[in-house]
Amino acid sequence: MSLRFGTDGVRGLAGSELTAEFALALGRAAARALGGAPAGGAPAGGGGTCRAKLLVGRDTRLSGPLLQAAFSAGVASEGVDVVDLGVLPTPGVAAIAAEAALPAAIVSASHNPFADNGIKLLAAGGRKLTVAEEEEVERILEAMVGPGPASSPGVSRDRLGRLTEDPHARERYCNRVVEALQGRRLDGLRVVVDCANGAASTTAPAILSAAGAEVLEVLSASPDGLNINAGCGSTDPSAVARAVVAHGADAGLALDGDADRVIAVDSTGAEVDGDRLLALFAADLRGRGFLAGDTVVVTVMSNLGFHKAMTRAGIAVHQTPVGDRHVLEALDSHGWSLGGEQSGHLIFRDLAATGDGTLTGLLLLDLMARTGRPLFELAAGAMVRLPQVLRNVVVDGRDGLTEAEGVRAAVRAVEEELGGEGRVLLRSSGTEPVVRVMVEAPTEEAAAGAADRLVAAVTAALEARGSSRRPSPPAAH
Repeated sequence: MSLRFGTDGVRGLAGSELTAEFALALGRAAARALGGAPAGGAPAGGGGTCRAKLLVGRDTRLSGPLLQAAFSAGVASEGVDVVDLGVLPTPGVAAIAAEAALPAAIVSASHNPFADNGIKLLAAGGRKLTVAEEEEVERILEAMVGPGPASSPGVSRDRLGRLTEDPHARERYCNRVVEALQGRRLDGLRVVVDCANGAASTTAPAILSAAGAEVLEVLSASPDGLNINAGCGSTDPSAVARAVVAHGADAGLALDGDADRVIAVDSTGAEVDGDRLLALFAADLRGRGFLAGDTVVVTVMSNLGFHKAMTRAGIAVHQTPVGDRHVLEALDSHGWSLGGEQSGHLIFRDLAATGDGTLTGLLLLDLMARTGRPLFELAAGAMVRLPQVLRNVVVDGRDGLTEAEGVRAAVRAVEEELGGEGRVLLRSSGTEPVVRVMVEAPTEEAAAGAADRLVAAVTAALEARGSSRRPSPPAAH
């Protein structure tokens, strides 16, 4: 089996790595491992029967309908009904799954380009799978597609699952997000939204308008299967920044392809990333008595400036490995209410089972309305960001590379130079064949120089293993 669960489901190049055959086998494995049996709650399409069901939604990629059909066929071949939610943001699928107490799947590769696709699985109630649950799916899948005797065939005749649709899922999701404002309105706020030609192309503008915001322009909301995340959305907020300035808008919101993350833009066109958003929300929630445990959960990628700002605000920071699953696990284990990632993937655990870019944007506008302060002022006071440089080194094999002695020596040298005024992080990506190098330092020049030295050390370790792969261009500054 070539594909395995990463930090966010199974992901690969559609048609060659993530094939229809693989999707069908994964559907069968998911049906067996997750059961699809409702644990109570409202029915989600197909009437109020007691048959086992599993929900499926997707984003707007060209390969989405093919992979969804194959996955659904696999589920139905195991006697589990499939309810098609259509094109719906990942948090929308999770919300409907929570409402119906059903497991679900999302065919999406999030912020990746259109050629990639993935399948994320959610357990009953819309929660992320545990490691043990993922391993059980992989064990069943391995028996189906790996070497050795094949597993037993699926059910037959009248026991086959039925495929139905839920035409009202999108409306219910939109209403659920608007209800997070508890009756408050956004009247008077002017906003631009970039939907990344993805799953939020219809939902995000509708939600913002229903809450009272004036949506001046909707960018990248004409998906054609090929243009998802292409020079738009949270991975490239330049267009929404220009539009905000041109219209004199109060804010801009740039979502990604499956709308589980958002990057905001203030009225000057400056970006407000996930760290600043988390700092804003943490302080606001604590001030209103709604920040459980006076704690916020972040990953190791969060800027050192964020940690310093939280210390000054009297807010504890709990740090996890990269991946929203780890953030969710920490929130649920301790009963905390807020966490997220620098990428703009924020989780308001009292309101949702996963990150929701549109919900985050809505709550940000609500914060602006309640305080009467512009976003650039709020963001400037939230934290002072240390210059951060990211580099990706493309690799063939990742195991143990960051532990090579030459790499460890380079890391120690840089950390000694930075002292307590900077930070170094090397990690193997959970979704791509790359080693990520991150350096934070008091100046951009110091961070870039240190990152270059660490990239050279990783490259040397690769060459020592006989690899001729070269580092890719910088990922971000």
